[in-house]
Formats: sequence, structure tokens, C-alpha cells
Amino acid sequence: MKKFHGTGVALVTPFNADGSVDFAGLRALVRHVSQPKGVDYLVILGTTGEPATMTGEEQARVIETILDENGGKLGTVLGCGGNNTAKIAAQIAEYTQKYEVDAFLSVAPYYNKPSQEGMYQHFVAVCKATDKPVILYNVPGRTSSNLLPATVLRIAAACPNASSIKEASGSLPQGMDLILNRQPGFSVLSGEDLLMLPMLGAGFDGVISVIANSHPVLFAEMVRAGLRNDFDLARKNHYQLHNLINLIFEEGNPAGVKAALAHLGICGPTVRLPLVQASQGLSDRIKKELAGIS
Repeated sequence: MKKFHGTGVALVTPFNADGSVDFAGLRALVRHVSQPKGVDYLVILGTTGEPATMTGEEQARVIETILDENGGKLGTVLGCGGNNTAKIAAQIAEYTQKYEVDAFLSVAPYYNKPSQEGMYQHFVAVCKATDKPVILYNVPGRTSSNLLPATVLRIAAACPNASSIKEASGSLPQGMDLILNRQPGFSVLSGEDLLMLPMLGAGFDGVISVIANSHPVLFAEMVRAGLRNDFDLARKNHYQLHNLINLIFEEGNPAGVKAALAHLGICGPTVRLPLVQASQGLSDRIKKELAGIS
């Protein structure tokens, strides 16, 4: 699982102005993030990729396009989560046979607000559906349920392929509890671009990032520097991106980062309802901030 240390990018799904999937833009994005000294692995159809608004056929074509463009160059993680345990377990079992991916990323069940016992049993079922590594994903701001460290460690003890967690609670102490009490080989990854600098100091193993869509080299270099304790360089890179990271989340994700990608000429700014693309005012501020980043 060393390939899932460092920087993973939660790839956006580019759309044309008419709302259809922009497959040429998707290939351009994969090439952009995979440039030398760019990201370490690709996350396909995470929530940043807007899979909830896509048909099954569109999702399949997006997966196949990314895998084809990547050509085995970087590690690949496929997002597969939801609040119907049986459906997600069956889907992961199917995808294990269908796609040559290296791991799955599965978000904690949303809306249902399960207990810790419910989340434990959910993830045990999910992990048993595949022999590939599973990265748990805790993002209580979106799911309304916080997957607590004790439950994460219990899942990891029961399921050898529960190899990592994307910890996006925004709580540094919660992440530190995981690092302090984890078993050897279990990776703690950040889901918070803005907090990545202090999280590297606390001992996080890497990040699954949104800003790496637009700035894969600068952000990945920051993460690599922090992992080797070069915090002078890590701080330098972080503060180059600090304002932009704030801006891209101001009106929701992925509208902000898609605006940045549009200004960089990689793909368009279109998102699908119920999301709307970044306002003109925000887009203009993003453009101005981009001009100041070397």
C-alpha cells in the first residue's frame, strides 16, 4: 500500500457546456495530474467526480477512459460508497472482477446516521466483498455521522484489507488518535487540503486532494517535502496555494476547482445540478489568484 502514501487526486469529471461528459477533457486532466513530479495515484469517481449525478453507463465510460489514459502508470483507487450496504458490497464485488484498479474508496453511509456498530458492520460487509484494499472515508460534514477512531481500528482489526482511512473530519486530534493507536501498515490519509501542512507534521501518510487537480506538482511537492521533514519547502508551497484552496471551496466542490481548471485551459467549468458553476465574481478572483502562483 505504499503507492497510496503521498498525494492522490480526487479527479473531477469534466462536462461539456451541454452537460455531457467531456471525455477529451478527462484525458487532458489525467495527463495534467500525471505529469512528472505530479500526483502519486488517481482517485476515480470519488464524490468530487460527481458520480451521484451520472448514469451507470457514464460512470463505466469514465472509469474505462481514465484507466486507458493512465495505462498503468499510476496507482488507481475507485470510489464506491453509499448508504445501502448490500448494494455497495455487490457493486464492489462486481467492480473487483470488472476493472483493473488497485483499491476502493468507500465513504461512510450518509443520511441514515447509523450508530458506530452500524458503521462497523457496514464496512465489514464492504471489505468482505473484495480482496483488494479498501480505503475508508470519514467526512461527517457531508454524511452527518462521524466514524470514530475506535470504530476504524476495530474495522481494521477485523478486515486485513481495510488498509487506510481518508480522514476528513477536520479534527486534527481525531487524526492523531488514529496515528497513535493504529496497527503497523495502516495508513492515515487527509481529506483536507487546507490542513495538510499541520497534518504532515502530526504524522499523516498523505492526502486525497482536490487542489491537486489544478496544481498537481506544487501540491504533491509540498506533501513529499513534509513526509521527509523538509518543512521549509512544505510551508513555502502551502502558502503559495493557501488562498486558492480557500477560494475553490467557497461556493462548494467541485465548482471552484473546475473554475480554476477552466482558467488553466484543461477543461470547462460545468457542473451538474443540484450544483451550479462558480459565480462570475468567484471565478474572477480565482483567475487573479492563479496569476500570482508560480
